[in-house]
Amino acid sequence: MQTRNKIFDDFSQLMTNAMGVAQGAKDEAETAMKGWVDRWMADRDFVTREEFDAVRAMAQKAREENASLMARIEALEAGAKTKAPAKK
Repeated sequence: MQTRNKIFDDFSQLMTNAMGVAQGAKDEAETAMKGWVDRWMADRDFVTREEFDAVRAMAQKAREENASLMARIEALEAGAKTKAPAKK
């Protein structure tokens, strides 16, 4: 009986160690894959979401300023036409 318990104890210890090794391998594989994906994306010059949102906000502001300036130009041109003396 003593030998049999020792075998089960050894087998249990072996399985526990194997699970630890498997978990370590999983963590290592995840880290390696994340590093590979990060390098791949950096090589492709992808932008982050924050960078994209910042440029989008800048473009929106520029469009609004452009529309405002266009309205001012049209108002000035209309005013200039009404103030211009009539040609005979």
